[in-house]
Amino acid sequence: METTLLPHWRRNIYFFLTSQFLSGITSMVVQYAIIWYLTKQTGSATVLSLATLLGMLPMVLLSPFVGPFVDRLNKKLLLIVPDVVAAAFAIILSVVGTLQDAFPLWLIFISLLVRAIAQTFQMPTIQSIMPTMVPTEQLTKLNGQLGMVQSANMIIAPALGAFLFALIPLNFLILLDVLGAVIGISLLLFVKIPEHPVIDEPVHILGDAKFGLDKLRHTRGLWAITIVGAIFTLLFMPAASLYPLMTMGYFHGSVGQAGLIEVVYSVGMLLGGTIIGVFGNWRDRMPPILWAMAAMGVTFGASGFLPGNHTGFIWFVGLNTLAGIATPFYSTLLMAMIQQSFPPAQLGRILGVLNSIMSITGPVGLIFAGPLADMIGVEKLFIIGGVGSLVCGLLMWLLPSTCRYDVKLQAHAQPELTDTVN
Repeated sequence: METTLLPHWRRNIYFFLTSQFLSGITSMVVQYAIIWYLTKQTGSATVLSLATLLGMLPMVLLSPFVGPFVDRLNKKLLLIVPDVVAAAFAIILSVVGTLQDAFPLWLIFISLLVRAIAQTFQMPTIQSIMPTMVPTEQLTKLNGQLGMVQSANMIIAPALGAFLFALIPLNFLILLDVLGAVIGISLLLFVKIPEHPVIDEPVHILGDAKFGLDKLRHTRGLWAITIVGAIFTLLFMPAASLYPLMTMGYFHGSVGQAGLIEVVYSVGMLLGGTIIGVFGNWRDRMPPILWAMAAMGVTFGASGFLPGNHTGFIWFVGLNTLAGIATPFYSTLLMAMIQQSFPPAQLGRILGVLNSIMSITGPVGLIFAGPLADMIGVEKLFIIGGVGSLVCGLLMWLLPSTCRYDVKLQAHAQPELTDTVN
């Protein structure tokens, strides 16, 4: 996209990033509070796995069908309406929790499901509008800066959440979600989001999902990256969903220490995102992606060998800081490559399918994660996840179509993409 088409793009995108930063904090505080409540009340890996499973299912099941709407409907509304719905359910959960002595598990699960559905609409919308709001040559840097915003949220939210969780009853803390919706909606009203002519075309849900799948399958290299990413999710997600139990169960820590782990991981992500945001113009982004997968595998796997005492927890803090630094080099650079591989008018449909495929194996792993963790120990799942990350990184390195994908992509890149890169 030409810079001249966006006369005040810097002011617009930074206002958008500010809105994401301010509105995201309250939502994440509530999310952490709910997970810590479940961990403290049940201490069950199965319950935590089920909660994470409900958070992933909408992404898997709905993403291919959400994409066509993202390409066609008003994107500002697609960001606002899910916030309104999530806020309404937060009010319901708060009222029920006030009237009863304890929160019904089924209502908590429904609330988590609704929040996940809202995110299923918002995530591909944000991913698809980024290329329309910034010049192509700035896309990697701005994705890095978006990652910095998200990391900053994850730094503040766990610390603030742990503090508020100790002071405020959960039934009142949940109402922060309503405040977040009001802030997010108010700020988005001032953001200009470019639209495309495809907005006026009729929606054919199955046909559009097939369109996204066909485009992805015929993009050589990216299809293989997607499949390897799905395997990575299968092996990595089960342990990632049990972080609170690892801290509070295996290391015998507190809610504050569980929040500390989230904070240091997010500080690492902020450092990694800062490096990408400042030095983000790699000629070949695959080497840093592969090194990131190796670093995540080593740090994650090593966590499973730590002793379950205070010394082990200190090492766990350090390893998670390193893992956090590596994470944006995988997620942010990969997303920038995907965004540059297709025209903006097609991104919603393609990202819907891609997000679904890369997430679909997560629920499969989570089905077994809880019972397996209860049986063999949560720390063993960290070893499995670490080894899985190393194996997936090795697969990407050995496949020529994936290892050389970005070199070919950038060789064919034009200021305005008109076709996919094969």
